Amino acid sequence: MNDVLALDEQLCFALYSASRATTAAYRPLLEPMGLTYPQYVVMLALWEHDGASVRELGDRLALDSGTLSPLLKRIESLGLITRRRDSADERRVGIQLTDAGRALREQALPVPECIARQSGLTAEEGAQFVRLLRRVATSLRTPDPDPDTTEESR
Repeated sequence: MNDVLALDEQLCFALYSASRATTAAYRPLLEPMGLTYPQYVVMLALWEHDGASVRELGDRLALDSGTLSPLLKRIESLGLITRRRDSADERRVGIQLTDAGRALREQALPVPECIARQSGLTAEEGAQFVRLLRRVATSLRTPDPDPDTTEESR
């Protein structure tokens, strides 16, 4: 009989453990660029959409402003971005990559392949895993209409 509360049977622990291992694998790859993993994720989003507003970036990364603002401040202090208030709407703060921020993209190009190789997954398995993780994230962000309902009673 499986114990439903066994640690190794928990989706949350598998995700947590994989997340920590993934972040640790990125560390030596990002260190020469002077980036932490969260800063790298911000840069990835900006390399896709330079000029995004803080709000757009927060939505894209699922980060609140209390988490994102210190990240942006640190990245700006590294000379990789600038933040500017929109003259037409003072509430909107746009984020622009600097020349150094754009150039850093070239240095980051080998990172995804290194991580893919370290993951031990084939390209097909990696793509499938990403799809499954996106589905889990989307599902968990959607409130359960009946939180008292268990799988067995459905």
